[in-house]
Amino acid sequence: MQSAEPTKSFPEKMIDILNYGSLNLAMGLGYRAGLFDIMDAEVRPRSAQEISRQANLNCRYVNEWLGIMVCGGIVELVPGDDGTERFFLPKAHGDLLARRAGSGNLGVYTQEIPLLTVSAMERVFQGFLSGEGIPYEQYPDFHDFMGQLGDAKHRQVLVDVFLPSVDNGRLVDALRRGIEVCDLGCAQGVATLVMAQAFPASHFTGIDISREALETARSGARDAGLENIRFDVRDAAELRHPNELSGNFDYITAFDAIHDQTRPLEALQGIYEILKADGAFSMIDIAAESGIGGNRSHPMGAFLYTVSLMHCMPVGLVDGGAGLGMMWGRQQAEKMLGEAGFGQVTVAEIPNDPFNLHFFCRK
Repeated sequence: MQSAEPTKSFPEKMIDILNYGSLNLAMGLGYRAGLFDIMDAEVRPRSAQEISRQANLNCRYVNEWLGIMVCGGIVELVPGDDGTERFFLPKAHGDLLARRAGSGNLGVYTQEIPLLTVSAMERVFQGFLSGEGIPYEQYPDFHDFMGQLGDAKHRQVLVDVFLPSVDNGRLVDALRRGIEVCDLGCAQGVATLVMAQAFPASHFTGIDISREALETARSGARDAGLENIRFDVRDAAELRHPNELSGNFDYITAFDAIHDQTRPLEALQGIYEILKADGAFSMIDIAAESGIGGNRSHPMGAFLYTVSLMHCMPVGLVDGGAGLGMMWGRQQAEKMLGEAGFGQVTVAEIPNDPFNLHFFCRK
């Protein structure tokens, strides 16, 4: 029997932390600059000068970046016959780092922590002292990034993979016939737009509290020439009171939106209020346990808790909000859905999405 790999000492672990934290920052820069895509498209090693020329980037910066990638084991160094250093991105690495990876793209996530650091590092530190939340307006660049992330995920898998998996395919049949759909917490409307394009017989309403995000969504609808879609500025928590949308929707979605709400229970009650008696609600949220102990073996637990600390929890704490955070977990989610009135809740894994669970709910 092969012996287990020896546990690293804490000093060794600290060295790994410093190296990998630095590596993540550099990878985020390289992803944004398109360097992984350029290197992924080539089957031969190339010099820093060739790579920078094709990327239209400064060679000195690219060369330093390549030094990080080689030391971090991301890019291979291949000395040329003429003594020139050449660099190569293995295909197996490109399968995870290049934009062509689609829903399997992990490279896009390397931008997340650096963006959150720029947006909110000082405000989060102040939150440790005051307990106050941080408003959405503090995160403009991060929300643009989330739009890109949603675009990468939804355009490839939402229509072809996720929606056909809902209710054993019956939902897609209904969407093709024509139903009323609401996407709650739609942000810049990426998922809403994708669904509206795919199912022209159905009508779609995107709801969010951010006017700026919805302006982007409306622009996207105009550019696509979509007439079966609208976007409304609303607080989901206020929908729990009888209103003009009560009992209006056959199907409601919330993609990673509930855990950011300042009043998540009231938001779920609002969804219950505007759903038809025979309607269905899909809550897509992080696959985690509700206690820290249950997430110790989560392969990306530290990363997800950090994103939560830097964004999800603070925005949920604004105005004395609940501050659930991203890692609120399956148990708390099921409990809250029951408290909101949903009598039937089925929890399932999502095809090609290891990050989230699908909470499929009916009245």
